[in-house]
Amino acid sequence: MTDVTSSGPPTTKHRPIKVVLDAMGGDHAPANEVLGALMVAQQLGSDVEIILVGKEEVIQPILSKQKAVTSIKVVNATDVIGMGDEPSTIVKSRRESSLYIGLDLLRTNQADAFVSAGNTGGVMATATLLCGRIPGVSRPTIGSFFPTKTGRPTLLLDVGANVDSKPKFLSDYSVMGSVYARLMLGIDSPTVGLLNVGEEEGKGTEVAREAHQLLRANGVNFVGNVEGRDILSGTVDIVVCDGFEGNIILKFAESILGFLKDRFRAYADRGIIQKLLIGAFRPVLKSALRDMDYQEYGGVPLLGIQGVAIIGHGSSSPLAIANMIQRAVEMVRKDVNGTIQKTLSSTPSSIKESV
Repeated sequence: MTDVTSSGPPTTKHRPIKVVLDAMGGDHAPANEVLGALMVAQQLGSDVEIILVGKEEVIQPILSKQKAVTSIKVVNATDVIGMGDEPSTIVKSRRESSLYIGLDLLRTNQADAFVSAGNTGGVMATATLLCGRIPGVSRPTIGSFFPTKTGRPTLLLDVGANVDSKPKFLSDYSVMGSVYARLMLGIDSPTVGLLNVGEEEGKGTEVAREAHQLLRANGVNFVGNVEGRDILSGTVDIVVCDGFEGNIILKFAESILGFLKDRFRAYADRGIIQKLLIGAFRPVLKSALRDMDYQEYGGVPLLGIQGVAIIGHGSSSPLAIANMIQRAVEMVRKDVNGTIQKTLSSTPSSIKESV
């Protein structure tokens, strides 16, 4: 996603898109959430209405220090869901939390989209229970973008929403991911690969082999099995896998940037010559590693629920929050969910029945 402060004003008139922002989700809430919301509100003006949900006594002082923006509203929520809280408790006993109240606004059509940098499992579970699934979706999924040597990111689905996926789930992930890549990334016919231990059709577990057959028949641009090395090479636009493997890949990938920075720092500490070399190449290194920064993508979509939901990194900066809101607005405008429903409704009945 691009920096919202650098793009031009909207060129067409639409009704305002109402976006609920969980102002208490994330490591730096609510300050970063409020600042990110202000960035978008100042950029989009009357095209967006942002609803901050959280502790009003904490949010209002931050807002009062900034230039007044009429498109931002505050809904009070007295409870906060932490990163370590169990998702199963939110619907039962945490209904005063910003996460629950925000998603309930989405459920009751008082908002078009929901954005949070909070508890990923909590957003996933609560959104599924409150809002329900898009007709035809077996399970919602969370994706993540990976930089590639081609310059075009690869979308990996699933990265932890479902850790024991059936073949039908994997087929649905490929359809939802293809719709998202086409509408949001502008890829006319996104290629899809199934993560496996080898490229041959008969490789892998029974689930993988059956999923291979479903992906061949469900209408996506399926190119066959891909291996882990293909993710960063950009072999395909979308890689489909079970959430167990996907989450391991995601967590490993998140550690790479910190690892490289530590190695560069250790190299610089060896002496003055090494320090000068690192200093000379710093702009190049910063540019090369930029695509690995989560802030560039803002957040990832929770695909398959009725309503748009974007989930961000816990340490999201104001820019990342702003990009998440931008992405949510774009998903609503382009009717990603409606297209997913229409696409799934046209899949062969044999695939629909193989849950």
